[in-house]
Amino acid sequence: MADGTVSAEHARVIVAALDALPERVGPEVIDRAEVQLVEYAPQFRPGELRRLGRHILDVVAPEVAEGEAAKRLEAEEQTAREKCRLALRPVGDGSTRLTAMIPDDAAARLKTYLEAFTSPRKAKDAISGEEDKIPYPRKLGRAFCALLEHLDPKKLPAHGGDATTVMVTISYESLRAELATGGIIDADLDAGDNLSAEAIRRLACTAGIIPVVLGGKGEILDLGRTRRLFSPAQRKALAQRDKTCRAEGCTVPARWCEAHHLVPWSQGGNTDIDDAVLGCPHHHHLFHDPRYTHEILPNGDIRFHRRT
Repeated sequence: MADGTVSAEHARVIVAALDALPERVGPEVIDRAEVQLVEYAPQFRPGELRRLGRHILDVVAPEVAEGEAAKRLEAEEQTAREKCRLALRPVGDGSTRLTAMIPDDAAARLKTYLEAFTSPRKAKDAISGEEDKIPYPRKLGRAFCALLEHLDPKKLPAHGGDATTVMVTISYESLRAELATGGIIDADLDAGDNLSAEAIRRLACTAGIIPVVLGGKGEILDLGRTRRLFSPAQRKALAQRDKTCRAEGCTVPARWCEAHHLVPWSQGGNTDIDDAVLGCPHHHHLFHDPRYTHEILPNGDIRFHRRT
């Protein structure tokens, strides 16, 4: 520091790196590490030197570095498990803020799953659409929602002996009136929140949702069955027929698409391939977005129009 080759920030980095070394490596190894880091200081910025400091044992004592690295990783992983947190806080505008602190391995797995929905999957010569302009953080958010919708309830832990199932409680009058007109449904989503008809229609395409229909005195008139969901065999047939998302100009492969009822199941549509098309997650949402209409072109493709 006296001759200016090591700055005060470099010195703080070196001291922190030496303090982080386990005492069991001995003073001789710690001295060698100090000498090496001081030699590195003029060549690297403090941030780079900090990264080198984490692996200094690989240079000065490779014979003990591997064992110490394993112990350090185990300690870091244990700390990460203890710090693991996830909080859900409703904002009050129809959205919920999710804050999480999770271990690196779980984060890497989540990122891999989400990128299955966000990674580029169109043909190189495909026409760019509105979905290509969506910012990446928003794509990740939508991918997280899509991941939750695609979870197989049968593979989740059982609740009271039954597979995990979302139950939407609606009145018979709401089922007949509001669901037909696209209004707000006074419905319980296992938590007491209202849902729009569009949200229920969209969820009904892919999720294992059971509508609990109540009569005027609150008695249960019907527990809807999940037969509205397309079977694996039907999805294979749709993939063979459609090949890609059927939105005009979209070339997302069938394996990344979702089956959609052209006539909504809630409006009497049938769960068969003649009443179904494949849509990528973006265009499947447009089917249920009240801001858009769509038309079926002569070749079977779907053209979307934004309402004016």
